[in-house]
Amino acid sequence: MSTTVQPRTLPVECLSTGRDQVGESPVWSVDDQCLYWVDIEAPCIHRLDWATRVQSSWTLPERVGCIALSDRGTLIAAMETGIFEVTLAEPPLAHISLLTGVSHPQPGMRFNDGRCDRQGRFWAGTMVRDMGLASAAGGIYCLDTSGLRGPVLQGYITPNGMAFSPDGATAYLSDSHPRMQKIWQHTFDGATGTWGPQTAWVDMQALPGRPDGAAVDAEGCYWICGNDAGQVHRFSPQGALLQSIAVPVSKPAMCAFGGPELRHLFITSIRPAAPVPGFDTALDGALLVLEPGVQGLPEPVFSRFPVR
Repeated sequence: MSTTVQPRTLPVECLSTGRDQVGESPVWSVDDQCLYWVDIEAPCIHRLDWATRVQSSWTLPERVGCIALSDRGTLIAAMETGIFEVTLAEPPLAHISLLTGVSHPQPGMRFNDGRCDRQGRFWAGTMVRDMGLASAAGGIYCLDTSGLRGPVLQGYITPNGMAFSPDGATAYLSDSHPRMQKIWQHTFDGATGTWGPQTAWVDMQALPGRPDGAAVDAEGCYWICGNDAGQVHRFSPQGALLQSIAVPVSKPAMCAFGGPELRHLFITSIRPAAPVPGFDTALDGALLVLEPGVQGLPEPVFSRFPVR
């Protein structure tokens, strides 16, 4: 259903003071009016205060694939050996507490993309760090009051693009590995946290970029970064490509709506192994922001801490 469209060019602002190796998982806090995101490989968590534009950073002991806000005012971080609660102290110090460990099916794995559903559960996918192996050992796990369960879905090389529709009844998931580049739709039962069968939705092989991190706007449309192509794509709920926006980095990684009225789109990025012609290498790894002309949704917070 999707077809290539001419990418739009909008004003883009660079917000970050440094450049991430692998910038991922931007999450806007309505309460703090701040954006949180991670550099997986640093490894660290960043925070940008919107009013002052001051950036702070906290170091972590393991690679952190994704984060979520919690109703305790802390962060939830899916890392290498498990999922942790993170309390941010005076930068660069962060206090972490293990919520649950994970038993990976093979060595060299970590958590990657993830987020909360609209009922407050935390979902995260795992992957083999060496993408050259193209190992389909990745799976999707859920953390809630009963602890960690999963993999509830499996067979992924690089699970990515997780998002939920405004009513929470549809879930999206992608595999961004070069051999896959697919986006799927699932029905989702929020009452039980159950994913329905995988339905082919968008084949990104025919479109610019690999399907990386994603967000859903207030109109129910799905935004996903086209990694390696310097574009962010917007799809209708039916899978039609509505628009593409060009950004000045070759590897946009994940997008998130935020700002005072949720009308800004924040985009993290990755530093490529070698400069890519046609892109501003000085911006590789930067946090970018633009105004796409639509409004986003508040990010759900994690509220289902395991009962010990």
